[in-house]
Amino acid sequence: MRPLAGGLLKVVFVVLASLCAWYLGYLLAELIPDAPLSSAAYSIRSIGESPVLKAPVPKRQKCDHWTPCPSDTYAYRLLSGGGRNKYAKICFEDNLLMGEQLGNVARGINIAIVNYVTGNVTATRCFDMYEGDNSGPMTKFIQSAPPKSLLFMVTYDDGSTRLNNDAKNAIEALGSKEIRNMKFRSSWVFIAAKGLELPSKIQREKINHSDAKNNRYSGWPAEIQIEGCIPKDPS
Repeated sequence: MRPLAGGLLKVVFVVLASLCAWYLGYLLAELIPDAPLSSAAYSIRSIGESPVLKAPVPKRQKCDHWTPCPSDTYAYRLLSGGGRNKYAKICFEDNLLMGEQLGNVARGINIAIVNYVTGNVTATRCFDMYEGDNSGPMTKFIQSAPPKSLLFMVTYDDGSTRLNNDAKNAIEALGSKEIRNMKFRSSWVFIAAKGLELPSKIQREKINHSDAKNNRYSGWPAEIQIEGCIPKDPS
């Protein structure tokens, strides 16, 4: 009888233990919020790992500068054309003055005139220097800029073939050192001021000539750009 009683007690103990385990599991399921098993596994694996630090996304600056211009300056960026499908751009105070998106750039020399005091654009024109007699109208356009004006010039495609001496003189009078070095399809950008002096530290001009050995594009030199900050009128 004793062996039988001992076996019965074992069976009862196993049943009770199973019921307790089931009940505890039920309570835990009710108390712990639902979460995917994959999340739980990831959380367990993440214990002891070093936190991953993410760098903040850089804030976009005016005219896509890498660093912001001081509040008392104008931001500008000039980009020449480069290749058949890369048009010239003129950006001033984060406003696109001339560019493909606006449909106001073309082959030749593209010019934007800005009022230095207000920062507002007063005129934009493009002058074809490959066909037609456009040097005369361009010279008049440059000379018509009122005092205290900023002039921004960029080339797309050819800016030299029909560029006459009077036009060169007008641009040279504004401080250009490279206008007489222009060749067929030279990439050229230039900043000028009329009725005021620009700081000497500002890069005002840049040129890149077409060279069959070094051209980035077939028959076209690489585009060039200059950017910076021009102090505003203190008055």
